[in-house]
Parts: sequence; C-alpha cells; structure tokens
Amino acid sequence: MGIYEELKFAVGENNIKRDESMSRHTTFRIGGSADFFVTPSDADSLAAVLQILKNSGTPYFIMGNGSNILVKDKGFRGAVIQIKNNFSSVKIDECTLIAGAGALLSSVAKNAANNGLTGMEFASGIPGTVGGAVYMNAGAYGGEIKDILKKITVLDGDKIKELSNDECFFGYRKSRLMEEEFIVLGAEFSLERGDKDIINAQMAEFNQRRIQKQPIEFPSAGSTFKRPLNGFAAKLIEDCGLKGFSVGQAQVSPKHSGFVVNNGGATASDVLSLMEYIEKTVFSKTGVMLEPEVRIIGE
Repeated sequence: MGIYEELKFAVGENNIKRDESMSRHTTFRIGGSADFFVTPSDADSLAAVLQILKNSGTPYFIMGNGSNILVKDKGFRGAVIQIKNNFSSVKIDECTLIAGAGALLSSVAKNAANNGLTGMEFASGIPGTVGGAVYMNAGAYGGEIKDILKKITVLDGDKIKELSNDECFFGYRKSRLMEEEFIVLGAEFSLERGDKDIINAQMAEFNQRRIQKQPIEFPSAGSTFKRPLNGFAAKLIEDCGLKGFSVGQAQVSPKHSGFVVNNGGATASDVLSLMEYIEKTVFSKTGVMLEPEVRIIGE
C-alpha cells in the first residue's frame, strides 16, 4: 500500500487531495502544489496521519488558515496537514472560552463579544486560526495571545497533553511550539465580564483602523517582517524609500509599508526577491536587520 492509500484509509477519501495547489489555501494566493493535502477529522485521525508520515519518512507541514505562510513556487514535497474546519468548536463556560485550534480567531473574538466577555478585542481582525495564533503568540493593538491564554491542549506523538501558559514560553511572535513537535488541538482563554456595547465599540474601532491603514483589499500574509527592537518595520521600510516598490507583481503596499502584497499573479519568487531587497536596503541604510514574520515553506 502506497502513502496515498494509507493516508486515505486513515482520514477518508474526502479528507485528502493529491497535487493540491497551495495558492488555494493561503491568503497570499501564491504557491505550488503539495503532494498531499490532508484535513484530518479529529485527533485520532491526525495521530494516525502523523504516524504514517513518520514511518515513511515523508516530510509534513501543519497549517491553519494559511494567513502567515508563503509557499514557494515548486510547492511542497510531502504532506500539508490543515487543522481548520474539523477542529473549530467554541464553548463558553462563565468567563472561560474554550476553542478548537481550527476556529478562526476573529470569529472566536466576536463570539466572546456577543457573550459579553472582554479581553479578545485585539484579536477581532487577526485572520488566522486559534492554533496558528497560539503558535506564534499573535497580537495586535497592544494585546497578545499570551495575555489571555490559560492553557492549551496539544498532540504529542500519539498522546494528548495540556500545557499551561507558562509552559508555552511565549515571547514576541514566538512560543515553545516553534521548537517542538507539539500540535495545538485547542486552547482555553480566561476572559472577563464586560459591557457588550463597549466591547463591540472597541472592536469596531480596531477594525476601522485596520480597514483605513492596512491593504486588506489585496492578498498578503499580513505583516511581512517582525517589529525590530526600538522601532517599526514599516517606518524603516518607508524611510528607505521603498513604499510602493515592486518586484514583478509583488509590491510593498503603498497603503502600509509593513505589508508585501500580491497585485495579481505574483509568484513566490517575486515575493522572496522583494523581501531580500528590502532586508538588504534597510540594513545598508540603517544597520537594522529585519526578520521575516511570514513563514516560508516548500521549494
């Protein structure tokens, strides 16, 4: 039995695709094909998939909403496993919100607001999943996941375990999950009671700022570079005269220099060449080496 047949047996034929274009699954709308694109239905089938891939030496990559990744033009040799719709439950108990890793963070934040819970307002415009947000300690408008997270449930091999907030070793856009093979299955957040009108007004204000300042009308992976110490990537890029600069159909957004956008038909090669040019230019003019926030996979 080949790898495809084994995977199909583990997840069902509706949950696996061959030679799947990753441009369909990333917010950049860029990327070659993955050999296998797998969407496990639960933790057991996910564990079975991982065992098959490890036994066969097949590379794999775990993704959520694809909002912070760039897949190279030749695609990914191996399996991309998406933790999304099948892991999207949300449950509220008093001031505790429990969400599956595949739930969209923006939807979870709105759910919290509708139930009069405050603490997730900052997350209402973040396009990723709960799992992806925990993985990178996503944040916006002065808030971060680590500020509200109580604990997470992870798959460690074939075992399910819990990690407390402290055990996640959160930092700026990083966590322990980046160093180890844990896969987030769900998260528990500690929120507080608040006034629905005030919560919704705050979220509306954040979203209005996002619409006004960010190029959400174009495909992108959000902020392209991490915030450097004592500064902002967007300001450095703009001060270096790169606002609106293009390579092929990839462009530094004229609306917000912190975003590289796909103007239609951009390749991963365009984006990578532009990112490299930005890094070199900013370093040569300011001495600051920008670090990518977007994750780059494939070949």
